[in-house]
Amino acid sequence: MVKIEEVVKGVLAGDKRSVARAITMVENSPEEAQSLIAAVYPNTGKAHILGLTGPGGSGKSTLIEKMIREYRRRGKTVGIIAVDPTSPFTGGAFLGDRIRMQELTTDDGVFIRSMATRNNPGGIAKATKDAVKILDASGKDVIIVETVGAGQSEVEIIKVAQTIIVIHAPGLGDEIQAIKAGIMEIADIFVINKADRENADKAVMDIQAMLQLDNKEKAWTPPIIKTVALTGEGVPQLIEKIEEHWRFLQKGLLHKRSLEKAEAELVEAIKDKVTSSIIKKLKREKRFEEILRRIVDREIDPVSAAEKLLDQILE
Repeated sequence: MVKIEEVVKGVLAGDKRSVARAITMVENSPEEAQSLIAAVYPNTGKAHILGLTGPGGSGKSTLIEKMIREYRRRGKTVGIIAVDPTSPFTGGAFLGDRIRMQELTTDDGVFIRSMATRNNPGGIAKATKDAVKILDASGKDVIIVETVGAGQSEVEIIKVAQTIIVIHAPGLGDEIQAIKAGIMEIADIFVINKADRENADKAVMDIQAMLQLDNKEKAWTPPIIKTVALTGEGVPQLIEKIEEHWRFLQKGLLHKRSLEKAEAELVEAIKDKVTSSIIKKLKREKRFEEILRRIVDREIDPVSAAEKLLDQILE
């Protein structure tokens, strides 16, 4: 059995096998995960974390592959967490559009991991935040989190990333409807991929029109970058805008966002701990089984039962 101390030592040394083991721990063993993250946490906070989201068919994975190559040309190390709706062990995540990305795994400066959402809402796996911390502690300069697709729940990515990139492509339906209001609000950079298609300019104008409807004063105006991921066209310009946004964040907004993320993680951790503690306590008492019986017999509904139990605990 591998000791946590050995894994932590390997992670901090940037060893790929140790990083892989650490991420497996946070996915499968909550108790080990807590000790592991506590050990590596002081070494986090240095990486630039990017969140990429967009509808299926927009070419996210192909664009990420080109982004990785561009970052490596610039001498930066990259970690990628690709969040999938299914198990990462079936091979499904890496067949098709991600096969090109997988070809980069032989590069010591690149680490790629697919993670299942495991039915977690918001397109982000529960262990994703811990996996990002592990990659950060391992010394990666840039960490890219690719979500399962675009939707109202995809705003969850803002709890993980510092720069949010929303990718769209012409021909995926009505451009204005395809990018939801919540996504529009969190985007730091918009990308129109497959820009060699017709209607690419219309997609740009649609996003510009939506941005103009937002009357709020903003210190950062999201740029719109056109790319062709298959050829790499526009990717250097995209990286430049990402770097520009990183410099903008470092002028002061980064600390504010860090505080917001810390609060969100703390509140989530408190909820998990309190919920777990209360349920463990209730299960040790006879009244828990009695309440369950009453719910099954339709004498009381689950919400009313929960209120009743909590009232008794908090008395």
